[in-house]
Amino acid sequence: MTAVDLVDPRTGRVRGQLEHSTADRVREVVGAARRAATGWADLVPAQRCARLAALARRIVDAADEYVAAEVAGTGKPEREARSEVLGAAELFDFYAWAARADQGPAAGHLVPGHESWVRWEPLGVVAAVLPWNYPVMMAAWRCAPALAAGNAVVLKPAPTTPDSAALLARDAAEALGPDVLRVVQGGRETGRHLVSSGVGGVAFTGSSAGGADVAARAGVARVSLELGGNCPCVVLPDAPEPTWDALADAVTYNAGQSCAAPARVIALRSDHDRVVELLAKAVGERVAGTSFGPLNNPDQVARYDRLVGGSAARARAVSPTATDDGTGGGFWRPAVVLSDVDDDDIAVREEVFGPVLTVQAADDLDHAVRLANGQPQALAASVWTSSLADGIGLAGRVDAGEVWVNCHLVQTPELPHGGRRGSGSGTDLSVLALREYQRPKTITVNLGGDRGVH
Repeated sequence: MTAVDLVDPRTGRVRGQLEHSTADRVREVVGAARRAATGWADLVPAQRCARLAALARRIVDAADEYVAAEVAGTGKPEREARSEVLGAAELFDFYAWAARADQGPAAGHLVPGHESWVRWEPLGVVAAVLPWNYPVMMAAWRCAPALAAGNAVVLKPAPTTPDSAALLARDAAEALGPDVLRVVQGGRETGRHLVSSGVGGVAFTGSSAGGADVAARAGVARVSLELGGNCPCVVLPDAPEPTWDALADAVTYNAGQSCAAPARVIALRSDHDRVVELLAKAVGERVAGTSFGPLNNPDQVARYDRLVGGSAARARAVSPTATDDGTGGGFWRPAVVLSDVDDDDIAVREEVFGPVLTVQAADDLDHAVRLANGQPQALAASVWTSSLADGIGLAGRVDAGEVWVNCHLVQTPELPHGGRRGSGSGTDLSVLALREYQRPKTITVNLGGDRGVH
């Protein structure tokens, strides 16, 4: 195994080391998970429910440990980390009970002289390859439904945020049983070994380039991809007063490092300057170091600097920075509003994945919709207006897997979340996510009336 430094994003200082798993180690762990998968799949839903609920309780009981691990790896404020840890526990609890809800086609007398039904069977071992922006939350998004569906899971967290995954593996071994949820640590090569190891399914959350690589290496395995958002926000002249603070909060939450964060504000040309002024005021009041945390790693800093520095737009708001320890170290970058942005500007074409809003001007609503749908990504979007009819109408025209009206980043386990076009394929959250990790088997029984050939 190869050791690499772990760095605290808040200070830029080395905080420990990570051993990268070798190809042999990945094969060993996948083999153990494959052996455990049979027994886990044989449990009836009520038994899996009880064990997943026990894992949820363990996460809550160890919340302080998880919060410390999340803060160490991401640098995010403790209040954000605690909310996400408890949200992860809620997801395991949700899927504990979802495991007992049969969503399949009805059984019955569908062919003369025969009785038929459908069994939904697990894929076997699911590889979950996860990003660094929400370590424990993304683990829950991917692992909870896969486990509830009867699969064993091998989880590979991002190399900069390995801490909470190690805690999850520890607690899962006690709550679920040995080897049902395993973790391999490492970077891109470890992920490639895992994806190519003959698993039954792959769940990947990350960049478009990473998703393409995963799809190419997965072979015939089932693949679920969530690949980023670059999310549009259509703001009409009658947008309600909370719009500006809501967008400022959403773009600075987790330092804007969220696939579903607002990115591209689209206003009518006649209202463009007012929208920029109000957004600039709200964003300028958020302080890096107190309101939100740092970027995660040097590569992310370089991306932010390249896209913001390379944009032809005018910076209309730059939030102040007050780092946690006062040293001025770490991966801190301010929140920014960029105005007078063309559709081909680099900060519009590429997702900054940081606390940055661009503001574009649209000639009319049809033009606003074209701008909203004009980038490859189609994960999430929002519409802001005091007219419920206009909001619902525009929500239907915007091409995205999830559209909010007069809110942003409002999610719950009961509602599905998934991308379209360049944002990937597959569904996270809700009972629909169970089907990402199962395959149907139709069983038809001849009741004795004929030879059974149709």
